[in-house]
Amino acid sequence: MIDLDSLNFEKGGGSVVVVTQHAVTGAILMVTGADRESLERTIASGEMHYRSRTRGLWHKGETSGNTQAVVSLTADCDGDAVLARVIPRGAACHVGQMSCFGEAATSADVFSVLDTVIANRAAGLEGEPSKTKERSYTQRLLTDRNLRLKKLGEESTELAIACADGDTRRAVEEAADLVYHLLVALRSIGVGLDDLRAELAKRSSSFPTSPGVNRLSVQK
Repeated sequence: MIDLDSLNFEKGGGSVVVVTQHAVTGAILMVTGADRESLERTIASGEMHYRSRTRGLWHKGETSGNTQAVVSLTADCDGDAVLARVIPRGAACHVGQMSCFGEAATSADVFSVLDTVIANRAAGLEGEPSKTKERSYTQRLLTDRNLRLKKLGEESTELAIACADGDTRRAVEEAADLVYHLLVALRSIGVGLDDLRAELAKRSSSFPTSPGVNRLSVQK
């Protein structure tokens, strides 16, 4: 647990700055404040609580359902700011965006971009008659079970061979191919990247951390 006594609440007039970061993607979701009481409630509940001048003490997602499960809380070197790594269950911003900083904060997440493209390709198939020649490669994979499973197996094998050979460049290339085909295979059965992130979040309490990082158990 983070040592609240080490934080300098007086410097900020009773509160510290909280930078909230997506624990999986690294995207900055929001920046707000917290006092001792809100951090105590955060630690006790496993979900983020904040303190602001306009809203007072508030539990993120209490009314919207967009809660933030805490992975870790880490103080900065001066003790007047806290990095909160979380797994969000929905948008962080009140206008419905994942981040209060908009697409600029999340566009660097190439996995999200790729998953969105695949999801759009899948949506484009709804109600569409069979026109195999006009479909993209992604859509062909989504509609052909044997093809996508064959490619998933091939890419897995090629990655294993590259790793066995110690071929770094080829291993990276094959890993990228595998990730793409994996996301397509999951999308074909109605599973998206967020589902994968949620499963990883359940296991995050067993992930190794760097020295000095304080971890909280993620609440299911």
